[in-house]
Amino acid sequence: MLKSSPMKIYVLLIFCAFALSGCEEKINPGSKQTFPVTGVITVDGKPPGSPISISVHDEQGIDPEDPSVSSSLSQNDGSFALNTYQQGDGVPVGKYTLTFYWGTWNAISMGFGGSDRLNDRYRKVEGSTIKFEVDGAGPIDLGTIELTTE
Repeated sequence: MLKSSPMKIYVLLIFCAFALSGCEEKINPGSKQTFPVTGVITVDGKPPGSPISISVHDEQGIDPEDPSVSSSLSQNDGSFALNTYQQGDGVPVGKYTLTFYWGTWNAISMGFGGSDRLNDRYRKVEGSTIKFEVDGAGPIDLGTIELTTE
């Protein structure tokens, strides 16, 4: 049977802590600070009843040095929290435009298919009026975003 002194165990624990902290930095070396952005979507004045895909477009374009992509899926009641690196963490400082796609949700493939039930009214960045700015001062509540099918 192997015998370990308390000192060896202590040194091993310190080594593991440093190794793990080093790995964390390598996983997301270009991560930017994010700020929570939440809101609620209604369709024709009612909760959608199924998820709507939300895409976030940075008005400055993709950062070539530290690119990130932000998006979200609404809940059935229309509530959402935008994501960049993990669920609900928000988006980095910047000016953004939102686009929406409401297809048929396939729980097996975890994706959307079929035609857009919003009739492609909110799928293109050009012409979207749903814009917001994150200035780094804290969380942002976009309130209710009213979408229509007509």
